[in-house]
Amino acid sequence: MIGYIKGELTEVLQDSVLIENQGTGWQIYVPGALFQSLPPIGSKIKLYTYLQVKEDGVSLFGFYTRDDLEIFKMLISVSGIGPKGALGVLSVMTPDDLRFAVLSDDAKAISKAPGIGHKTAQKVILELKDKLKLEDAFEKKLSHQTAAAASTDAVQEAVLALTALGYANSEALRAVRQVDGGAEMDVESLLKAALKQMSF
Repeated sequence: MIGYIKGELTEVLQDSVLIENQGTGWQIYVPGALFQSLPPIGSKIKLYTYLQVKEDGVSLFGFYTRDDLEIFKMLISVSGIGPKGALGVLSVMTPDDLRFAVLSDDAKAISKAPGIGHKTAQKVILELKDKLKLEDAFEKKLSHQTAAAASTDAVQEAVLALTALGYANSEALRAVRQVDGGAEMDVESLLKAALKQMSF
């Protein structure tokens, strides 16, 4: 089983990305929402993956977080929803949105996903409701919001520090965003890594 793939983003296709790892280019299908936050071509990227093996071929599906991957696995466990359908749902909803839609019987929100009709949305609710808990949904949403706020603060501070050192704002922001694992770093570590990146 391939847990994740880490490498250089070499190409962005219509519904997938190509990541080069040790001379091999992996084509990984991703949700539409992920395209908006992709780093520039040539940057390092890490995606958690799900390997689908069928008679007519093998496909890899990739996600930024383990949580996205878990929700994807839950979705494909619903009868009638394949990996492409699950990607469609995750293209229009975050895992947090989906959890709350399932727990509040909001079939209308789920049926906004491409290829998911009202009947299928109701089936998603029916089959996933027992697997989700409201307390967990709130806890996860809160932890995601806290992490996002902390990482945004760290990014902003690191960019400000770099511009104070004389770098252009766009250059500073690009360097900070290209730092591998930057979202989990404090300002000082992020700044050091960004400076290292800029010296190449």
